[in-house]
Amino acid sequence: MSLKANLTSADLTELRETVLGAADPLGVAAELSSAAEDGKLADPEDAGLALTLAAEIAESRNKLEAALRYVDKALESYGKRDDAQVSAARAVRARLLFRAGREDEATAELEPLRPLLTKEPDAAAYVSAALAVGGRHRIAEQWLTEAVKEALAERGAGEPSDAEDAGTLFFLLQQRHRIRHAIGLSHDAHDNLAERLETRLTNASTATTAASATGDLVFWPQADFEALPADEAEKNGGTWDGHRARLERELVRRAGAGQTDLVIKRHGGGQISWPPERNGACWCGSGLKYKKCCLPRSRG
Repeated sequence: MSLKANLTSADLTELRETVLGAADPLGVAAELSSAAEDGKLADPEDAGLALTLAAEIAESRNKLEAALRYVDKALESYGKRDDAQVSAARAVRARLLFRAGREDEATAELEPLRPLLTKEPDAAAYVSAALAVGGRHRIAEQWLTEAVKEALAERGAGEPSDAEDAGTLFFLLQQRHRIRHAIGLSHDAHDNLAERLETRLTNASTATTAASATGDLVFWPQADFEALPADEAEKNGGTWDGHRARLERELVRRAGAGQTDLVIKRHGGGQISWPPERNGACWCGSGLKYKKCCLPRSRG
C-alpha cells in the first residue's frame, strides 16, 4: 500500500479506519513517519497526527520500541502546542509505556491529563483506555467518578435532558458505566443516569431515522440548485446530477419498501408524481425521456 503525496488530515482519518487491513501496515507506518519528517504532508501541522497514527499501527503489530519512537517524534513535532491532539498522543505514549512494563512512567504521563476529563469530550475514552491497558481499571473508575461529580457540581441542579444537553458529562458517564460494568461493580445513581441518557439518545436517533425514511423529498430545479450556497448544495447531492441521482435512488428505495403514491416536492411550489412512464418526460424537467435521464441514475 503506497501512500499518496500531500496527505491531508482527512486522508489520515481515513487511513486510521482502513490501514490495519493493508498488506503491510508497518510499511505504511514508516511511510507516514517519512512524510511527516520530510515535510510531505499537505499541512505541516499534521505531522504529529501522522506520527501518532504510525505509533498506533506499530503498537497493533506489537512493535513497541518503534511505536514509542514514533509517538516521541509526534510529541516533539507538536512543540508547545497544548490541545486535544497532543493530549491524545500523550495517552498513546502512556499506553505504550504500560505495555513495555514502565508503569511509573506511564502513570506520570497520564496524571497531567486528568484535569482534561471534564473539558475534552474524548479524554474519558483515551485516558481510561490507557489505564485499562495497565490494569488500572479501579483507578480509571475513581478518576471518572470524581470527574462526573465535578461536572455535575459545575452544572448545578437539574438532570440533563439529553446527551447534547449533558455535553462532556455524557461521555464521562458512558465511559464510567462501561468501566464499572467491566469490573463487576453494582449500579449506582450515575450508572442509572448514563443509561437514561443513552436510551434518550437511541430513541432520538430512531425517530430521526424514521423521519428521514418517510419525510418529504424536495427537488431543486437546476437554476435554483446552482444558486444554492456551497454548503447547502453539498447537503443536497453536491451537483445537480448528484442531487437528481440521490432523489431517484431514494424514490426507488421507498418504492421497494412498499410505499405508494410517491411524490417529489418542487422547491418554489408544486409537486411531481413519481415514477413517470419510461418513455415519458423525465420528472426533473430536463426535456429528456425518463429512461434516458433519471431512471439510470438509480443504478449509478
